[in-house]
Amino acid sequence: MKIILFIDWENFKKKLETVFKKGGIEKPKWNEYNFLGLFEQALQGIEIDRKIFYAARVSVHPLTKEKSEELIEEQRLLKTYLEKQGFEFVFAGRVRGNIVVNAQGQESVIFKEKGVDVRIGVDMVNMACDGELKAAILASSDSDLQPAVKSLKKRKIECIYLGFEMEPNKGLTYTTSRTILVRNSEVLKFLPSKLI
Repeated sequence: MKIILFIDWENFKKKLETVFKKGGIEKPKWNEYNFLGLFEQALQGIEIDRKIFYAARVSVHPLTKEKSEELIEEQRLLKTYLEKQGFEFVFAGRVRGNIVVNAQGQESVIFKEKGVDVRIGVDMVNMACDGELKAAILASSDSDLQPAVKSLKKRKIECIYLGFEMEPNKGLTYTTSRTILVRNSEVLKFLPSKLI
């Protein structure tokens, strides 16, 4: 049985970006940020057997072809970088572009990821049912994962919520067995040296 870290990339990325913005710091290239250092710092004392990043696959949208291709390349670089650091990288769901019309009648494309939380929840429950999971560490502040967390608790599997000191998810704090909050100073500590 293993202790596994489940990371919801889009959700986690938004939290990191909020910390950078609050600190007045430019967002780094994701393939230069020291994720391994951050997780080791935040979870010190916990022996993690597997670390899995879940991300929605980006595809080209005809109205934003250039931006789509830029995001696809960013995702490819991130995947390679994380795998070199010992993370697994799982594509789950898709990033879909939806056309929205504002009050002035102008169209724009809004991108939303779908399917990542479902895949994380299904994987956690499957691993628990298959006897593979000793404890799940959930690096996501998505309330949609609460039913999966409750299912793990029913099976006597420890579930740890890894959130951020800025706006932790109260539902996950209540539902999980334990909460660990990443401090803003820890997030900033693992920036590439050129941005510090």
